[in-house]
Amino acid sequence: MRAGELYTNIMIYHEPKPISREQAEAQFATGLQVKICDALARITYNHPDWRWAQNWCLFFTEHPDYVIRGVAANCLGDLARIHRCLELDKVFPVLKKLLCDPKVAGRVEDALDDIRVFMGKELNEST
Repeated sequence: MRAGELYTNIMIYHEPKPISREQAEAQFATGLQVKICDALARITYNHPDWRWAQNWCLFFTEHPDYVIRGVAANCLGDLARIHRCLELDKVFPVLKKLLCDPKVAGRVEDALDDIRVFMGKELNEST
């Protein structure tokens, strides 16, 4: 940064656009954080097959990159909010495990809040 410049770290929200299964899977295959996170958000918000989206989110909760794990957890909460459906017997054990990950625990708590609010279920009900 040069003298007189103002540095701002501003996050800009944009509505995730629809993406096909093939496009999403191609983005996942790149291994790039930005591509994976983008595809997760896009399938969460736009793909009609919530179960398919849920399974990709579950897959990426075990990724070595904590940003990807956090986005995957967040997307599970968004799926609960948008579709009011999740396979809680699969989702709750994964989220419970992620609560022990300090880098993503806050995002997991947010996802659990969404599940509680939009599906009326608590972590301790199914675990």
